[in-house]
Amino acid sequence: MNQTNSVTLRFLAAPTDLGHSGSVDAGTVLEWVDKAAYAAAVGWAKSYCVTAYVGNIHFADPVNVGDMVEVEATIVYTGRSSLHIQTMVSSGDVKGGDASMRSQCLVIFVAVGPDGKPVPVPPYEPSTPEEVSRRDAAKARIAVREEIVEAMRGQVYTDEGTAEKVTLRFLAAPTDVNWGGKVHGGTVMDWIDEAAYVCSARYCGQDTVAVFSGGVRFYRPLLIGDVVEVEARLVYTGNKGMHIAVHVRSGKPTDEEMNLTTYCLTVMVARDANGTAVAVPGWIPRSEEDRRLEAHARELLEIRGRAPGNRLPNHLTR
Repeated sequence: MNQTNSVTLRFLAAPTDLGHSGSVDAGTVLEWVDKAAYAAAVGWAKSYCVTAYVGNIHFADPVNVGDMVEVEATIVYTGRSSLHIQTMVSSGDVKGGDASMRSQCLVIFVAVGPDGKPVPVPPYEPSTPEEVSRRDAAKARIAVREEIVEAMRGQVYTDEGTAEKVTLRFLAAPTDVNWGGKVHGGTVMDWIDEAAYVCSARYCGQDTVAVFSGGVRFYRPLLIGDVVEVEARLVYTGNKGMHIAVHVRSGKPTDEEMNLTTYCLTVMVARDANGTAVAVPGWIPRSEEDRRLEAHARELLEIRGRAPGNRLPNHLTR
């Protein structure tokens, strides 16, 4: 049987998928993306795989309840044990008509054995010009991704910051489990979206939606029954976007120690009745930590602007 490098999930967006914005929230879309990418990764590797990184995901248009949704996940590059998977979410009226692209991003999984350590995966060899182009684009982003991860790793967040900050705390429930007995990576990304929403909505006093999430780095697994802490903090405002740094930490209920499991930066916007992004109050850093984190957010924008196919945001250009 020929090995396929692509998996497509199709389903209806259910009423239970309705979010605070009146359409399907970004967190739910990210859950769908993670599930489709997982299916593609396991189908290729023939072993259990874990989410390691989710690249820049742009939310072009909302998915509406009742839409026919299609999530396509395609392996575009493999390393020794890693699988780089390009995903695209499309949706449209179930009664017919063409589906429109809603979001796309690159997801990286790592194949692991029973002991939890990385294992080799079959190499993927592109066979068409389009596949070669996708592979080259994925390889070109490796250096940019490493630069982003290194920049994120070097930052320290303390109580000296004065920006808007919220922290959600709860227990990881059995319903959050993935196929390996840990918390599903897509579920973690849904929590990230919820915390970023609360933080941004409190800051601007309006309902907000995610338009971008980047650098979602999974450091360690999150276990069922763990105490989970999702901290979201405003670090920068552009002309319209509110840049929210989100840290996910977890630990046993019997311990005081909380370990960092996931980190990312999410950009939220407020929208008017027509769905158009509107201006929000500019945030003015007050403490030394505020100024350092604002510079960090701008640095990440500049790094991403150097990635193939990306450009520097208008509010950073001279």
